[in-house]
Amino acid sequence: MANRTVIVDNNTWNNTHIATVGTAMSSPERQAWEIFESLDVKYVLVVFGGLVGYPSDDINKFLWMVRIGGGVFPHIKEPDYLRDGQYRIDSQATPTMLNSLMYRLSYYRFTEADGGRGFDRVRRTEIGKKYFKLTHFEEVFTTHHWMVRIYKLKPVKNRLRGKNKKRTKSSTKRDKYSSSKKQVQKNPWH
Repeated sequence: MANRTVIVDNNTWNNTHIATVGTAMSSPERQAWEIFESLDVKYVLVVFGGLVGYPSDDINKFLWMVRIGGGVFPHIKEPDYLRDGQYRIDSQATPTMLNSLMYRLSYYRFTEADGGRGFDRVRRTEIGKKYFKLTHFEEVFTTHHWMVRIYKLKPVKNRLRGKNKKRTKSSTKRDKYSSSKKQVQKNPWH
């Protein structure tokens, strides 16, 4: 699609690869971003039917992502996404479910589309977490009926490794009176 490599396309034979993507979608946003960065992913596409009532959307298939991910990566556990054995996205959903990337990418800005209620027509319930911001993903495209949602991974923020020390007056004086030899700064990335 658009001259992009698709990582999971219903024909992927590598179970570990599918499990890695399932783990990313099951993880909190920051951890998911790290997994996708390691796979060199630029965009994430989510099929969402909660606005129009399309029942074959990704969040309905989400438990399979959890199961496949947990089959390879044991820190992903299906019971963490269930409340009393039930798969829920409402106010009774588990914190693990409400903070998963799948939930966040599916329901990001959802209340803006349905008049503020946050009512999912497929699951016939009001969603549990209505207002949140994305920190590592940016919405770049959502169709008119919200069936297809595309998100771009935000780039790594520029930062120096190690702690940045505050400059004190004594260090400023030391710099002012230091020898006039030109010092070569080390590259902080090597």
